[in-house]
Amino acid sequence: MYNIKGTELMDKNINMLSDEMSYDLADFFKLFGDSTRIKILYALYKSEMNVSDMVEVVDMTQSAISHQLRLLRQNDIVKFRKEGKATVYSLDDDHVAALLEKGIEHIMHKNGYEEL
Repeated sequence: MYNIKGTELMDKNINMLSDEMSYDLADFFKLFGDSTRIKILYALYKSEMNVSDMVEVVDMTQSAISHQLRLLRQNDIVKFRKEGKATVYSLDDDHVAALLEKGIEHIMHKNGYEEL
């Protein structure tokens, strides 16, 4: 087997992702394809917070943020916990934070951004 440059591939038995895993991964990355969700994720990357905090930080309506949080919760991108009557949101785990970090790093490098 050869690549597009005509170089023989070292491993001819590449283990490809299953169709199911490919679909799940594509669905996962779709969640990062909305600038509103990216703003919410970046805010949560910086600090866990409740919806009222996000309204101020992200400068969006409560209903818009709640709608996006529902999608992110359903797909295990963010999690929440109750503190009395308040619901506090955070990124689900370090994998989500790492993906966000790498995405920001890539865009900063490719687009020449100096700092955030």
